[in-house]
Amino acid sequence: MQRLKGFYVQFCTELDRRQNVRLHALHRRLQQDLIEGITDLYPGYVNLYVEFDAAVLDRETVRGWVTHHLKAMPERELTTDVPGRSLEIPVRYDGEDLEEVAAHTGLSAAEVVRLHSAPAYHVYAVGFTPGFPFLGEVTPSLRLPRRSTPRAGVPFNAVAIAAAQSCVYVLPSPGGWHLLGTALTTIYDPNRPQPFLISPGDSVRFVPAYGASPPLPEVRPLWPAASHHPALRVVKPGLLDVLVDAGRFRQAHYGLARSGPLDARSADLANRLAGNLPGTPLLELTLLGPKLLALQDVTLAVAGYGMVPRVNGQATAAQARFLLRAGQTLDFKPTDQGARSYLAVAGGLETQPFLGSSSVDRTGRIGRPLQAGDVLGLSGSGVGDVRTLPPGRIEALSSPPPPSLPSEATLRLLPGPQASFAALVALASAPFRVSSGDRMGIRLSGPEVPGGQVISEATPHGAVQVTPAGQPILLLADRGRIGGYHKPAVIHPEDLPLAAQLRPNQLVHLRPYVSGPPETWAQRWFLQA
Repeated sequence: MQRLKGFYVQFCTELDRRQNVRLHALHRRLQQDLIEGITDLYPGYVNLYVEFDAAVLDRETVRGWVTHHLKAMPERELTTDVPGRSLEIPVRYDGEDLEEVAAHTGLSAAEVVRLHSAPAYHVYAVGFTPGFPFLGEVTPSLRLPRRSTPRAGVPFNAVAIAAAQSCVYVLPSPGGWHLLGTALTTIYDPNRPQPFLISPGDSVRFVPAYGASPPLPEVRPLWPAASHHPALRVVKPGLLDVLVDAGRFRQAHYGLARSGPLDARSADLANRLAGNLPGTPLLELTLLGPKLLALQDVTLAVAGYGMVPRVNGQATAAQARFLLRAGQTLDFKPTDQGARSYLAVAGGLETQPFLGSSSVDRTGRIGRPLQAGDVLGLSGSGVGDVRTLPPGRIEALSSPPPPSLPSEATLRLLPGPQASFAALVALASAPFRVSSGDRMGIRLSGPEVPGGQVISEATPHGAVQVTPAGQPILLLADRGRIGGYHKPAVIHPEDLPLAAQLRPNQLVHLRPYVSGPPETWAQRWFLQA
């Protein structure tokens, strides 16, 4: 199992176009000289997050690699613009906040449109959702703070402003910016050969226009419509059954979620039991699990929590490899322990990867959960494997039962990039309760924790995010890649599988592990450029 860690290369503390140019120059250099164990590079407004697998690389080696490239950058890369493209985006200025912005700024709506469409905006970063561009700077007379209450849903392709920034909501999502209009060009479409229209370092100008809004991009499929080796048909889907592999690495600069399994330990075990390599595509099942019909003899393995596998209604061994004969059904009986199990097929499933991964990313419209009637096929390497097992017999390859999960979970925390004594004391002061959750993150209710806002920057895997409202959110695999809220702690890497198994209403104890004086906790996250 990977142990993902990282640090920020800090260029400035406020919006500074020249420093952002330096940031992207370093990003390009590092991408051209990647070393084994570097799992991603996340450019933000004022810093570049360098993520690595601590099972492969140590922090000092990574810092030395970054420092070498910082010192080697020629002066022209520090003083000239990133060699990006100049783009024009037609906009229909019909946003529902246009008149309100005009009233707050003392301008007419026509003047707001003229001022907003005048500059060439620099693309400081891409993130929040895939392809979402953070643009600057808005003319001072148009600068307004974010809305006090964010909208639950912002329309597709909405063009908006907040403070010195402008953006395009390239996918439907929540948002608190002021909506001025609608972009008439599709910024992101996972079905195109080049999915992303805008990249960090580009220059964007909005052009007033009229016309119809483009359609929302179709979901990009992750398995073929007609399998070459059909193996399993979905009779009834579970609550949330998604295809995952190790995850989508080295794509953070486009805002794509990492995705992959929430409980990597159980996913790796399922693949190992099935005789597969780590990262082979398999199914992540949440709370209920699907009912599947075998279309041919197939070898399977199930690992994890939350449900017990059953063949033709009879419970079969968990944490073991078993044979499902053609015509037999596999379903799952829910338990009261844990939330997620993993179903691996010997040889792997037939998939159509997107940017190096077969993991579903629902925010990015890459793949979708299983639906009734779906047919999953074996990859070529899996065909014929089932004939090595005697009919109806549980194979000898198995694993000891996993340890029972406690009714009240305990997660170890390490200081995060906005660590403070007050925040860590509050996180440890009393148990929290799981109020809601999905693959993006788990919301906890309980004692109020000091939080706040920062200039948008990368969100590390397992970060404990705290908004000004004071309630923590545990950020998981499908989190937005950059965000603007405090992250006073991160979940210990070895406890992330336990976080993935939290159930609704479960109590969670948070236990910070710290060393050194409080003023040094956050400093460890930053390398000054």
